[in-house]
Amino acid sequence: MPESTPPTRRPCGSRAVRSVRGSANFASLAMLALALCAAARGESGDAAARVTPGGSAPANPEALPPIDAGTSLLVVAPHPDDETLCCAGVIQRVLRSGGRASVVWITSGDASVLDLLIEGKPFGGAGRLRELAEKRMLEALRATSRLGVPAEGQLFLGYPDRGVSRLLTDHRATPYTSRFTDAAAVPYSAALFPAHPYTGESLERDFGAVLERVRPTLILAPSPRDTHPDHRAAGQLTIAVTARHGLLGSTRYWIVHGGEGWPSPRGLMPGVPLTAAPRSRGLTLAVFPLEPAEEDRKLEALRAYDTQLRTIAPFMLAFVRSTELFARLPGRDLP
Repeated sequence: MPESTPPTRRPCGSRAVRSVRGSANFASLAMLALALCAAARGESGDAAARVTPGGSAPANPEALPPIDAGTSLLVVAPHPDDETLCCAGVIQRVLRSGGRASVVWITSGDASVLDLLIEGKPFGGAGRLRELAEKRMLEALRATSRLGVPAEGQLFLGYPDRGVSRLLTDHRATPYTSRFTDAAAVPYSAALFPAHPYTGESLERDFGAVLERVRPTLILAPSPRDTHPDHRAAGQLTIAVTARHGLLGSTRYWIVHGGEGWPSPRGLMPGVPLTAAPRSRGLTLAVFPLEPAEEDRKLEALRAYDTQLRTIAPFMLAFVRSTELFARLPGRDLP
């Protein structure tokens, strides 16, 4: 469907209301769903509700650019699962419009010690964490395949989880050794550039090579305001390298770790829009509305991440909403 054709929308929050009908808390949850809808439409005077409609030809500079057969989308994901949380709806729309969609994972999630604890392997060590990363990479392939991303658009860089910011600061030229995997270079054979050193210079070159390969017209990157250090660093990396390639104006920013308690409410509430994160205050956000089928497919893709759902399911499911939010500008840094 061409992006200029508005998607058919159900009444705001109708699926969420139906999903709790008959429960003891139906009335309160229904009121909450309606309040969230009002906030997303900008019917509240709250600063966090200042959003700009998106998903079609932009009516203002903040909206997403038109999506059509000429669109080449690149989603920058710090870890496997981030691409689905932030951008599954946009990915599907681009592909359905005849465009191309690619995902580049900066890390493979190899610092997830909590996952090893859940698996009953608290003393797994570096080898176990590398095995976990391989598993998360397979989950990423399954999730993005469910969204329609082709194999040539599934790109792993394999840099160190919980170490990206170190590469961009005090390890720009000297290799960084991950305290989780003991690796000082990309250890994954499925990565785009195996054995490349863990340095900021190497990461920037590899990211630049991805830009040359994908030639994106739209880049969706993590916000430097995100509270997770890898997300902040991935956003800073995107800004620096896209500026050199003349692509900074094609970049929009999303947030996953947006402040304490966000997204709220936690858990699966289909049909309810995503509210603006506290850390996006002061930014005008483009609202990208998902069709019901896109929302359902987003949930299906998210279910591929078994390792993460076992530990943070309520948080992850809270991103399966009827909208996705993007900022044109990264905004000034917050404490």
